Amino acid sequence: MTALPQGLTAGTWNIDPVHSEFTFTARHAGVSKVRGHFEEIAGTVSIGDSLEDSSVTAEADASSVSTRNEQRDGHLKSGDFFLAEEHPKLEFKSTAIKADDAEEFEVVGELTLRGVTKEVAFATEFAGVATDPNGNQVAGLSATGTVNRKDFGMSFDAVLGGGELLVSDKIKIELELELVKA
Repeated sequence: MTALPQGLTAGTWNIDPVHSEFTFTARHAGVSKVRGHFEEIAGTVSIGDSLEDSSVTAEADASSVSTRNEQRDGHLKSGDFFLAEEHPKLEFKSTAIKADDAEEFEVVGELTLRGVTKEVAFATEFAGVATDPNGNQVAGLSATGTVNRKDFGMSFDAVLGGGELLVSDKIKIELELELVKA
């Protein structure tokens, strides 16, 4: 079992949505990267006696997707992508935390999009613990993972003249989380 990182204590830690981000990146036309994020996120990290005894649950409101382009955001909410009216939440529940050390580890779990659940692994880095100006104990985590959007039923396949996909199948997910001790 891997000891907890320096300063991190057992208990419930809530994701602070004001100081956290859930972003994603897709290739557009095979040449550029388009980034987006979710405005509304929530979740908890339950810290056990070791990293392996800990767990994560998190969600994002599919309708809160933002790419700084209203037309594209509307398309992402549609049946071609998130199908937000029928599946309003993106959900993640960890199933394992694999740790070689307390600073960098892997969080494995079930990601549900559009009612489809697939296993996803996030390379995770612990950023430390501090006390915020309000006296709350806070901790930071960064996590990255990659999914294939087609695995979740997002089969939009506009193909350009040179054979490139308008939207890449591979989507990079990045999380910057500030946790507040409950």
